[in-house]
Amino acid sequence: MKKEKSKPIFVLQILLNAQILYICISKNKNEYLNMKLLEGKVAIITGASRGIGKGIAEVFAKHGANVAFTYSSSAASAEALEAELNSLGVKAKGYQSNAADFNEAQTFVDAVLADFGTVDILINNAGITKDNLLMRMSEADFDQVIDVNLKSVFNMTKAIQKTFLKQRAGSIINISSVVGVSGNAGQTNYAASKAGAIGFTKSVALELGSRNIRCNAIAPGFIETEMTAKLSEDVVKGWREGIPLKRGGSPEDVANACLFLASDMSGYITGQVLNVCGGMLT
Repeated sequence: MKKEKSKPIFVLQILLNAQILYICISKNKNEYLNMKLLEGKVAIITGASRGIGKGIAEVFAKHGANVAFTYSSSAASAEALEAELNSLGVKAKGYQSNAADFNEAQTFVDAVLADFGTVDILINNAGITKDNLLMRMSEADFDQVIDVNLKSVFNMTKAIQKTFLKQRAGSIINISSVVGVSGNAGQTNYAASKAGAIGFTKSVALELGSRNIRCNAIAPGFIETEMTAKLSEDVVKGWREGIPLKRGGSPEDVANACLFLASDMSGYITGQVLNVCGGMLT
């Protein structure tokens, strides 16, 4: 007769196997949680001293990316961000530069290439608003919004294009807006600039796709930042109530979408617009 295993030994083997399985699962879980999707990559982010741009810079640095970013005037905020990112073990540097100026954009990209050696990712995030009804909007307000929000996208993409073509790789992400998709009263200049960014995105994707250069856009909805903090609680509550998820988004919500589109996880995605809006456009 076959001798049966004693119950204590059998139970001990089950517990031992369970412990081994737990250790393996925990190890794989920790490796997954600690996985850095942009390890060793170099990213340029325009307009990153605050708001969405800052959120993108922070998430990218946490995932191992070296970050070169622009700011317009807030030197103190830029220095603080630079120190914060460097403390995460990556290389980060802020540059005071106007992406809306064609020559400044090229000078900035040349400086980044000299300091970092290469660039793998471009985030066109710089943007402003000068809202008003069309009948009250000045030509200057229209032109300035188009220059900062749309012309800068052309300038920066043009400046980095040769580098991406040479290395036959690159990811370009343009920060548009749900307003660029649906329009909004009182924002003809802003809506035109953000809709233009979407058209630019799709055209660049078609032009450069054969060289393994991807170009996508993100259309954020109501994102709660320093700018929205100046709005009254009633206005913010009204916005939230109109969103299916019943909350405003955070810079990190947009940054996580950027992380996906910048990483190899989206290697077969180009020419697309990703709405990060809590369902506003549903």
